Amino acid sequence: MSRSPLFIRLDSADCTLVVDCQRRTPALLYFGKRLSASTTPEMLLQLSTRQEAKCAAVVEAPVSLSPLLGEGFTGAPGLEVVNDSIAWSAGPQLSEIKQIDKATVEFSSTDNLRGITLVHRLQLDHHSNVLEASTRLTNLNDVPLQVNWCAAPTLQLPHHVNQLTSFEGRWSNEFQRHSLALFLGSFVRENRKGKTSHDTFPGLLLHTADANEQFGECYGFHLGWSGNHKMQAELLADGRRYLQMGELLLPGELTLDKGQSYQSPSLYASFSATGFTHLSANFHHFVRANLLSDAQRQKPRPVHYNTWEGIYFDHNVATLQQLADKVATLGVERFVLDDGWFKGRRGDHAGLGDWTVDATVYPDGLAPLIEHVNKLGMEFGIWLEPEMVNPDSDLYRQHPDWVLNSENNEQLRFRNQLVLDLTRVEVTDYLFTAIDDLLRQYPAIAYIKWDMNRDINHAGNFEGKPAIHQQTLAVYRLIDRLKAAHSGLEIESCSSGGARIDYGVLARTDRVWTSDSNDALDRLNIQRGCSFFFPASVMGAHVGPRNCHITGRRVSIEMRAAVALFGHMGIEMDPRELTAPEFTTLSAAIALHKTHRAFIHSAQLYRLDTDGNSINFGFVDGAKTHGLFAYNSVRETARTVPDRLRFVGLAEEKIYRLKRIWPMALREYSESVLSVIENQHFTGEALMQFGLQMPITRPQTTIIFELTEQSGSAS
Repeated sequence: MSRSPLFIRLDSADCTLVVDCQRRTPALLYFGKRLSASTTPEMLLQLSTRQEAKCAAVVEAPVSLSPLLGEGFTGAPGLEVVNDSIAWSAGPQLSEIKQIDKATVEFSSTDNLRGITLVHRLQLDHHSNVLEASTRLTNLNDVPLQVNWCAAPTLQLPHHVNQLTSFEGRWSNEFQRHSLALFLGSFVRENRKGKTSHDTFPGLLLHTADANEQFGECYGFHLGWSGNHKMQAELLADGRRYLQMGELLLPGELTLDKGQSYQSPSLYASFSATGFTHLSANFHHFVRANLLSDAQRQKPRPVHYNTWEGIYFDHNVATLQQLADKVATLGVERFVLDDGWFKGRRGDHAGLGDWTVDATVYPDGLAPLIEHVNKLGMEFGIWLEPEMVNPDSDLYRQHPDWVLNSENNEQLRFRNQLVLDLTRVEVTDYLFTAIDDLLRQYPAIAYIKWDMNRDINHAGNFEGKPAIHQQTLAVYRLIDRLKAAHSGLEIESCSSGGARIDYGVLARTDRVWTSDSNDALDRLNIQRGCSFFFPASVMGAHVGPRNCHITGRRVSIEMRAAVALFGHMGIEMDPRELTAPEFTTLSAAIALHKTHRAFIHSAQLYRLDTDGNSINFGFVDGAKTHGLFAYNSVRETARTVPDRLRFVGLAEEKIYRLKRIWPMALREYSESVLSVIENQHFTGEALMQFGLQMPITRPQTTIIFELTEQSGSAS
């Protein structure tokens, strides 16, 4: 339909979004808790009436879906374009509104003088309360248009949202949270590493100062893009505040000829009136329903064994078969052969790019190992790093010009590898053929661990132009092409751990490798941060060696297993190091995971606020009949006894049987509450309002409780 509505309103189960269409450009008027039909947009507009301020514009430039220099906006514009004319001051005007369906609307705005069209697409998912928003820019002019910045739709925020939490980190310590109060000016995070990155995850929380896991208003924002990005939250001098995210384009990276368009990555946003746990539940629901494949949703996530921290590059068929024998008896369901299987790969200095089996290590190919693994009842998976090449490789010696580079600038040394230029069709064709040949030669390979282990420091392609935008799209196309050619193929997104975890890559893959650190104490915090946007079913979580190879810390097998149990569980160690008691414990943990796997991967996660002494969480089903709660002691309490564990997410009136299901045996200083409460019945009200006095335990102790509804209800 043509432009006619003064307002557009979208409703989901718990949220309402209102866009004001009366001015030159569409602007978000309201996004938050669902409003009743009695509350009209006209009411909101009247209530937001602002007067002329002293020494200020009579009418402020709006914080539109793309704030524009052409409108006189003095904050961060949502669009920055240049040509040899006047495109820099573009001012598209709303020309058409298309209501696609009840959940989706598109706003078209055109600047006829400059030959530019913007289309903002907003889609509010009814069940998950997640908004997906994107911007499409089209050049209608005969003159080429250089795009410096085209953000996803900019979202104005309410005044009482005055706190920001970002997600930062480093290799092996991803998803750390940092909070600060909004200040006059901009909070800006930029990522130029050519991948999602360890240190600047493209996600932000904006919330009230008193918000916690179960209380307070909060918004979550995530940019679904696996390349460079920019995030900005600004508090203007006039008191307005807004959030803006988009792809960070390098100088001269994107030019549109006449008729060409640029589509921004999607911004995913949601709101909760009852704390961060509910906000995460929205994102989890959206991921499970909209991003994951039918196969991923329907198939139980197989317990993994990954060979990396067990043998590294020391491959030997007999040894690998021995490892397979050991892990199969533990209950492992998928055996993943990590780095070291291909030609010349005896360390990280050579072989990348030569994706053929090393005949010196595997004289009969991979068939003997795959057949052995399959006979043990396990699937077979394999490690690849398609985007990279070692200078010491046949591929590089034949095609030294196939790498990204910057003319007359020396390549930075980084893990003895360079980045292939995927903007060359011949490169992606080579990679597809090499991987396709491998999968056709060994059709039992049902899983690829797809790694990407270095930053892109010199991003110039074969044309001498910066190429992160096209490189990222080429990776997406290559993954899509392989999946289309091999039905049922599953792919894990790994990038030295968590450097490529985002909704863009997850829409094409089946699992993410959360972190290279298998230290259970580190993983508690890493997985907690990741869980703000990603459900347990996609978070790879492995039981690592007795002595963590990264931190050197020794963590009990009980705690290592318990932490891995609440993700997509796996093992990554040499299982021959296990003592008989450790073997029994790990077998029991895997069996416990399988018993509750479907529940963990579908129930709602409840993170409990932490006092720093323990990191605690639970899962509860939608009917509130069943729950699992984990208490993880990481530091000795400052008091003589720990605090109570106050359960959340239960039904107050229901009666639950309380049972400890992990660990199998627990050493205690003296008799505790655990001897009193086992298999006893308690109301949800008592468990939530009064709580359970926790026993005195040493750090590195995990206790998992199961709650099961009993017949009848509390009087």
